[in-house]
Amino acid sequence: MRRRLLLGCVVALFLGVAASAHARPNIVFVLTDDLSWNLVPYMPQVQALQREGVTFDRYFVTNSLCCPSRASIFSGKYPHSSGVLTNMPPAGGVSAFRPRDTFATSLQSAGYMTALMGKYLNGYRPLAGNVPPGWTAWAVGGESYANYGYTLLVRPPGRPAKLARYGSSPADYLTDVISRRGQGFIRRAVKAEQPFLLELSTYTPHAPFTPAPRDAAAYPGLTAPRSTLFDAPQLTGAPRWLTQGPLSVEQMVDLDTDFRLRVQSVQAIDKLLGDVRAQLRRLGVADNTYIVFSSDNGYHMGERRLHQGKQTAFDHDIRVPLVVAGPGVPAGTTISQPTANVDLRPTFEELAGAFTGPQVEGRSLVPFLRGRTPGDWRNAVLIEHRGSNRLYGDPDAQYPGQGKPPSYSALRMPGELYVEYVSPKQPPEYYDLATDPDARTNVFSSLSSSQQARVADRLARLRNCSGAAACQRADSG
Repeated sequence: MRRRLLLGCVVALFLGVAASAHARPNIVFVLTDDLSWNLVPYMPQVQALQREGVTFDRYFVTNSLCCPSRASIFSGKYPHSSGVLTNMPPAGGVSAFRPRDTFATSLQSAGYMTALMGKYLNGYRPLAGNVPPGWTAWAVGGESYANYGYTLLVRPPGRPAKLARYGSSPADYLTDVISRRGQGFIRRAVKAEQPFLLELSTYTPHAPFTPAPRDAAAYPGLTAPRSTLFDAPQLTGAPRWLTQGPLSVEQMVDLDTDFRLRVQSVQAIDKLLGDVRAQLRRLGVADNTYIVFSSDNGYHMGERRLHQGKQTAFDHDIRVPLVVAGPGVPAGTTISQPTANVDLRPTFEELAGAFTGPQVEGRSLVPFLRGRTPGDWRNAVLIEHRGSNRLYGDPDAQYPGQGKPPSYSALRMPGELYVEYVSPKQPPEYYDLATDPDARTNVFSSLSSSQQARVADRLARLRNCSGAAACQRADSG
C-alpha cells in the first residue's frame, strides 16, 4: 500500500512537471534591421499587434549600430560589459562576442527548443560551419543584405549542419525564406510538445533596401517624411561633426527614393509577421505564444540635414519599436517608462521560467506585460558609441554627411538627453526635451555647476557599472 502510494506520488509529480513544461509559453521574436518608427504606419500587421498588446513608447537601444545592439539583446549587457562596441574587430563583430551566456543558452537549459533564422552578428561566416551554443536549430547567413545570392548555414533540430545556397529567383528572397524556415521549426516544436523560442532576424530594411518582387511597385510617389527636423539645422551649440549645410535637391531625391524602397521592403516583414501568427493559430498554440517585434536600431533620413545613417544619440536613431502581445498582455496599452534592449534577455528568461544570472544588466519587462508598473523602475538609459575610421568591410560605415559622430556616451532620461564625447574630446551636450522635444538647442553651458555635475556623475556611474546590482542602482538615481 505504502509502495503504491509512493509510486502514485512520483507519477503525479512527473505528470505535474510535464504539464507545467507543456504549459510554458512560446516566444516568437521578430528582430528587424534598421527599422525606424516612421515605417510602422506602413505595416498593418505591426499595427494590429499594437492593438492587441503593449507598445513600449520609450524603448531605446544602448548602441545605435547593428552588432553592438544585437550583442546587448543576446547578453542583456551594456556594450562596455558585452565587449562589443562596433561592427568590426578588434572591438566588435562576432569575434568580440562571448556566445556561451545568452538568452538562448538560458532557455535551452530550461528545456526550450531554440532557433535563430536570418541574421546573427556582423562578421559571421556560414562557410566556417560554426553554430554558437544554445541554439537547437539554426539557419543563418553572412552579409546577406541584398536578400539574393546568399548562403545559409542550416542545422535542423537533431541533424548535422549543412550549407544551403540561394540564387535570384523570387522564391529565394531572404525574408520569405526566413519566414518559411521559421514556420517549419514551429511545426517541429509543436509536434515534439516542447516550448520554443524562435528568433526571426531579417536583413531588411537595411541598405540596399531590397523589396520582394511582389512589392517593388508599391507606394508609387511616396517621399521621405518632412518632419520638423527634415533639413533643419541645430539651433545652438551643435557639435562639430553635426554642422552641415542644407540638403541638395539631388540628396532629397535620393532620400525619397530610398525611403520608398524601405517602405516596400518592410512589406515582406509585415507578411512574415502575419503568416507566422496565422500558423500559430492553425496549430492551436497562438494563445500560449508571446510575439515580440522590434529593431536593432533606428535610422535618420534628412533629419538635422544628415543624409542617412544611424549612429547618433538622437531619438530617430536610438528610439525604436518594441511591441509585445501574448497571454495576459493588456491590449492597446502604451508604456512610457524608459526601457532598453538589454531588457529583452531577462524578459525572455522570466517568461520561460529560466534563471537570470547576476551578470545580466537589463531588467525584466514582465511586470509591464502583466499590467503592473514597478515602483523602482529605471529613469535613465545608457547609450554608448565607439567612433571608428575603419570603413572597409563595415556595412554601416558612414561618411560625415551621413552623421559620423566620434566616440561618445549618452544618458537618455524621460525629459533629458546628455552627451559626453570621449575621443576626440568635445564640449558636452545637454537638451531639455520638455521645452525642446526635437533636441535642437544645446543648453549645457547655461546649466549651473551643480546641474552639470549631476548629469556627468550619473553618466559616469552607468558607463562604469557592471552586473545587475550596480547597473540598476545607477540607472534609477
